[in-house]
Amino acid sequence: MRSRHPERIIQAWAAVDPFKGETALREARHAIQDLAILGFHFHPVIGHFAVNDRRLYPLFELISELRVPVMIDVGMTGMGAGMPGGMGAKLRHAHPSALDELAADFPNLTIVAAHPGWPWVDEMIAVALHKGNIFWELSGWAPKYFPPQLKVDIRGRLKDKIMFGSDYPSIPYDRLFREWAELGYSDDILERVFHRNSERVLGLV
Repeated sequence: MRSRHPERIIQAWAAVDPFKGETALREARHAIQDLAILGFHFHPVIGHFAVNDRRLYPLFELISELRVPVMIDVGMTGMGAGMPGGMGAKLRHAHPSALDELAADFPNLTIVAAHPGWPWVDEMIAVALHKGNIFWELSGWAPKYFPPQLKVDIRGRLKDKIMFGSDYPSIPYDRLFREWAELGYSDDILERVFHRNSERVLGLV
């Protein structure tokens, strides 16, 4: 799909089952070396694992060696919400502390936290501030509902780390852009959020 529409699809994230051992390592190499995929996406809650699980470290060692980023969901997910037992998902798997530990153990690994991370927004802010190799995209939330402390840090301490994300079609683009504009940020901050930070962090320039 990407090769057929290069003017519309700039890049894509790969996904591998981290518990498949050598198969996961082989698929990861193939995704980067043969398919030239951007990096890897992991959804800990739905995958029933935390990224600081030592059983997964051989995979993260390889990804670090391949010098590509990983995007990891943090915070509550709507998947399974309201269902008996949440479909077996455990929210603690998506706590920012798991990313903090992963970043400490793999300092050369670029980590992008996906979504605002509610209900652990303060913890996610701390992790993003403390770890130079952690960045943060804010998809899946209407901007007008961003917590106040996050709104402040977007234009302050985290201005070089925050990236736009949509989760389209769950939230229409016209609403997202309108609500970002209504937050009152300067053109410089919006340019960082919408493209400059991601271009730099993900090597898209």
